[in-house]
Amino acid sequence: MSEYKMPGVGIGVMLVNSDGEVLLILRNDDPKLADSDMRLEGTWTLPAGKVRCGETIIEAAKRKVKEEVNLDVSNLSVISVNDDINKYVHFLTVGLVSDSFSGKISLGDNKAHVDYKFYDLDNLPENLCEPSKTIIKNYRNNKIYKESD
Repeated sequence: MSEYKMPGVGIGVMLVNSDGEVLLILRNDDPKLADSDMRLEGTWTLPAGKVRCGETIIEAAKRKVKEEVNLDVSNLSVISVNDDINKYVHFLTVGLVSDSFSGKISLGDNKAHVDYKFYDLDNLPENLCEPSKTIIKNYRNNKIYKESD
């Protein structure tokens, strides 16, 4: 983590369908193809990514959802703020939620993700990445930030 002098800023977006299920995407097992600074290869994740300089978190959320699953999203609300720290990086991650999205899900030609599925909040996959796990936990507990245990 020594190469980073300041935390990065990221977003994770909970897309909740009419059945109350959340969309997750599976990162490639290959670290180079998974393209994750946090080294999250082989895990399920919310559509997520970095906020670009000059971009709002809402703009970043809409861009990442479109890039990763080809959906157009609106009515986004902030639900979580995480300190995601591991031995590689430190990100301040803002979680957002929306139940208003349209389009046909597609992972496109991007090799970073290999599958997608809507999951019931009471039956999430075991290999859910930590940043997404925290966003979902904060959402379910109606708590925007939880200090580390």
